[in-house]
Amino acid sequence: MAAVPLTFIAKPGCHLCDDARAVVREVIGSLGDAVEVEVTELSILDNPALMDEFAEEIPVVMIGGRVHTIWRVEPARLRTALLEAAS
Repeated sequence: MAAVPLTFIAKPGCHLCDDARAVVREVIGSLGDAVEVEVTELSILDNPALMDEFAEEIPVVMIGGRVHTIWRVEPARLRTALLEAAS
């Protein structure tokens, strides 16, 4: 089974980012061995292209290179998306 790539785009000091990061970790942890998730976290402060694209939309969760959600992460929806991406 290949790992599902999840990209988390945020910035330091962002309370919505902190909340979303916690949900992402919780969901991934709840999957156990069912799905391997490869998480990459990027800061918009380190990447001008990401800043231009997502400055007003962080946090952003991408699965397989596609935007899954912005601002708030819904645990059940993320879990379903990760399971689907793994199958």
